[in-house]
Amino acid sequence: MWVLATAPVIPTAVHAAAPQVRTQAPGFHRMLLGDFEVTALSDGTVPQTVRDVATHTTPERVKELLSRDHLEDPVELSINAFLVNTGKALVLVDTGVGGLFGPDVGGRLQQSLQAAGYQPEQIDVVLLTHIHSDHSGGLMSGARRLFPNALLQVHAREADFWLGRDKGKGTVDPKYFEEARAMVEPYRAAGKLRTFGGGDTIVPGIRVMPTTGHTPGHSSFIIESRRQRLVLFGDLMHFGSVQLREPSVTVAYDVDDRSAAAQRARVFSDAAARGDLIGLSHMPFPGLGRLSAEGRSYRWVPLNYSSGQRWPEARLSAE
Repeated sequence: MWVLATAPVIPTAVHAAAPQVRTQAPGFHRMLLGDFEVTALSDGTVPQTVRDVATHTTPERVKELLSRDHLEDPVELSINAFLVNTGKALVLVDTGVGGLFGPDVGGRLQQSLQAAGYQPEQIDVVLLTHIHSDHSGGLMSGARRLFPNALLQVHAREADFWLGRDKGKGTVDPKYFEEARAMVEPYRAAGKLRTFGGGDTIVPGIRVMPTTGHTPGHSSFIIESRRQRLVLFGDLMHFGSVQLREPSVTVAYDVDDRSAAAQRARVFSDAAARGDLIGLSHMPFPGLGRLSAEGRSYRWVPLNYSSGQRWPEARLSAE
């Protein structure tokens, strides 16, 4: 009996292996919300050692909760911004960190914006959930306003706190006030800064929902079109693996941690009950999904991906 021996096929010519690229594509994710186009934009990520910044918990508990999602410290935390095209106004919510955290940490918003088909000069309104560096740091490049035609809008209490008129600053690191002034003051000097209050309408279909606590004027934004609703929550939560399971956990960046935890409990309960689509600044990109209540905890349900191939059909059926 003959046995056919097999041997690996050896190519006649030896080729060098293709080099690894090791970069991500510019980050944008587009969806329709009624008549509005919403684009999530990635500013990149920032490494965070969760056990060092999570409060009202223990390092051991943080490690356990992260491990359930196959994570360990430090965790790469997404920095997300959101662009809303209403058809009449182009509104950017938050601007990422810019260059404030140094090289290779965030700073990719402009690249993502242009990859998504927009130019910074087209932005009509920049809304800030708050003036922390990873939300306002993309406003400036040196002495140049990166959104030269945009009106910058922020809650009045937020502006008062970070720009120097509010004296109750507690133990907040002074560098955050310096960075806030460097990013926001040039817009005020150019006559491009406006403040709003809780419940104000920014443009038709976009209104303010106050969620103070993380900062004195922290604001969320309700986006509505054709009875569809998206709520952009900013920094109402930072670490999903920990704070979804234990919403009482706060972070060292909270100016008023008790108020921040109370806001999270109230707003998350309401969002889960309504089935709202929500956007979060630091959930893994694109940071869009829904909350499902599970006792006192929540489960994150990411937005189902759409290629956009059926959007024209969806628009026609809606009309």
